[in-house]
Amino acid sequence: MLDALLSSLVLAGALLTFIGSLGLIRLRDFYSRLHAPTKATTLGVGSLLLASALYFSTRGEGVSLHEVLVTVFLFITAPVSAHLLSKAALHLRLRSLAALPSEVSREGAGDSADRP
Repeated sequence: MLDALLSSLVLAGALLTFIGSLGLIRLRDFYSRLHAPTKATTLGVGSLLLASALYFSTRGEGVSLHEVLVTVFLFITAPVSAHLLSKAALHLRLRSLAALPSEVSREGAGDSADRP
């Protein structure tokens, strides 16, 4: 039973890490690229660390806290670093390729006369 749980955590972690890395390569603009690793890759590495903590806690001589500390550090620093990167991009006036919310609402309303 434990082996099945560990296998599923490792597979889920590998899949999420791969999806986050693929999103970093394939997405079009900086803000989209920033979103992929901060969400999917963080969850993937967290899943791998949880699997490692469970494995070494059951095989070793007590609870393995090294992985828990790394996981806490990861989940604290990933959003902070993403926030700082996005603030720097906004400060440098890096434009996004996505449509602004006002443009999306005008397109949905069918009012194309207001567009420049």
